[in-house]
Amino acid sequence: MQPELNPTPVTVIQHPERERFEIFTADEPARFIGFLGYRVIDDTTLELQHTIISEEFSRRGFARTLVTHVLDRIRAEGGRIVPTCTYVQDYLRRFPQYGDLVASA
Repeated sequence: MQPELNPTPVTVIQHPERERFEIFTADEPARFIGFLGYRVIDDTTLELQHTIISEEFSRRGFARTLVTHVLDRIRAEGGRIVPTCTYVQDYLRRFPQYGDLVASA
């Protein structure tokens, strides 16, 4: 089963200096939707710590859209994750095809 994403065009930007991925609407002017915070564990592994979506955009699938974009990017870059964010943990239970990204203990 593939995750159902919000159909609104979005842009996801990684900000290493802030240790987070941010999601914005793709329209002009772009509006901030939320972020997924992380901590760098090593060169290939990120601890995904918390997912925050602005109230204006909550409960519309933007968290799922953000996490899907982030996990797809991490996979494409050959990375791994340690999911301490409860939303990401739930996401991985619902979409086990991303389970291979979880770093072994």
